[in-house]
Amino acid sequence: RPEYVIAVRGKVELRPEGMANPKLATGEIEVMVEKMKVLNTSKAPPFPIEDRCEAGEEVRLRYRYLDLRRPPMQRNLVVRHRAYQAVRGYLSAQGFLEIETPFFIRSTPEGARDFLVPSRINRGRFYALPQSPQLYKQILMVAGYDRYFQIIRCFRDEDLRADRQPEFTQIDIEMSFVGEEEVMEVSEGMMEALFWETVGLEVWPPFSRMSYRDAVERYGTDKPDVRFGLELVDVGDIVREGNFRVFLGALEAGGRVKGINAKGGARFSRREIDELAEFVKRFKAEGLAWIRVGPDGPSSPIVKFFPERVLGRLLERMGAEPGDLLLFVASEERVVHQALANLRLELGRRLGLIPEGEHRLVWVVEFPLFERDEEGNIAPAHHPFTSPVEEDVPLLEEDPFLVRARAYDLVWNGVEIGGGSIRISDRTLQEKALRALGIGGEEAREKFGFLLEALEYGAPPHGGIAFGFDRIVAMLLGETSIREVIAFPKTGTAVSLMDGAPAEVAKEQLKELGIVVIPEGG
Repeated sequence: RPEYVIAVRGKVELRPEGMANPKLATGEIEVMVEKMKVLNTSKAPPFPIEDRCEAGEEVRLRYRYLDLRRPPMQRNLVVRHRAYQAVRGYLSAQGFLEIETPFFIRSTPEGARDFLVPSRINRGRFYALPQSPQLYKQILMVAGYDRYFQIIRCFRDEDLRADRQPEFTQIDIEMSFVGEEEVMEVSEGMMEALFWETVGLEVWPPFSRMSYRDAVERYGTDKPDVRFGLELVDVGDIVREGNFRVFLGALEAGGRVKGINAKGGARFSRREIDELAEFVKRFKAEGLAWIRVGPDGPSSPIVKFFPERVLGRLLERMGAEPGDLLLFVASEERVVHQALANLRLELGRRLGLIPEGEHRLVWVVEFPLFERDEEGNIAPAHHPFTSPVEEDVPLLEEDPFLVRARAYDLVWNGVEIGGGSIRISDRTLQEKALRALGIGGEEAREKFGFLLEALEYGAPPHGGIAFGFDRIVAMLLGETSIREVIAFPKTGTAVSLMDGAPAEVAKEQLKELGIVVIPEGG
């Protein structure tokens, strides 16, 4: 029966001519069974152990030990192993040392919530599991280890998506006496080796560069998929001369009006256009204005609001031709960019513009050092230890939002796979950057005192980068979820269905730790 474990004894023979299977290591031979013994029986599995699996993800995760027997999962973990080997081989050959950093660390603000570990010996005190080894790798640079790397598990207590897990793996790299170019060069060489040695995919450094501002203006995002066009076009200066109140209202409020030319999209039905209008509402846009360009000219409910001269300039700016569909969003800048960035990807899929099998890697550079969070407060665009561009340092106290960062992200087909920066290596400058974030004096010493003190002992200029290992492996394999390339992942609610984690613990264990569980709502 399927999944029984058996032992056989027999005669090994060559397969008949024409019957060899080159896909198997033993494909040229077969065993003529003379004796068989059942070593272990098996219950009927809850789903077939085959390439295709119709079972839901919850069933697959509940019986992960069976799911991992399926050929696609075996392949995925083999490729993951090759990726480990490729990274270690390349970086070791470049003179990097693999050094482990601790898992039980001090809780420091890094953006997401920390996973906390109570100390039994030091009651009332907690370790945190690292969101990244950021501070420790910087301290290794101070300690004189000029080239460090680590393939490390990191932990973030945040809401999960297809590309997130509470525990995940990253490739962590740090280098001393370098600038942005040296870090990018090493990263490109590593990616070239990683792609080739895992799945035989060729990429050719150097990768193209794009400024953060250029990426946002042209693609609406700092993670641009540059495999296809449909770039965003600013038309605010033109539509200002019309009388369409939606556009004028957005501009008067300090917002933007931008559009996309969906080449060949004039064939979309009114129902399909309405679907696109509903689509952009998911991203806080209030609606979607459109102009269909036909052989007899433009048609739309909004063309009556524009003089012929203005309409002509609008069509010219958009590069409109018969058969095109022009789509516009008017709102505050963040909403316009977010809505059109997602609409662009949706149109790319609907119009078949995204080329399968093409891989485009691009560096996004010249990020702002600070941004506003969802509550409107100042926050680091990357993390508080990113170095500002030297000539922008005076702006830290005058207008921190104008300060540029020495930061860089690597984007692959519209997905950020790595991000890094040149770090601050001077205590005075680091304290200035923390003060700009509202972390000053005693609070800075309390949270980051060990780093600040280390920077006073001849810290070299240094920088680095971290790559999302799970995400890279998933994309190499064409998987949409990193759960497909992790042996024992959690669900979207951070639960392990196979072993039942997280679980309640004995009252005695809680008492030892000095912890009392307060019921939800209590």
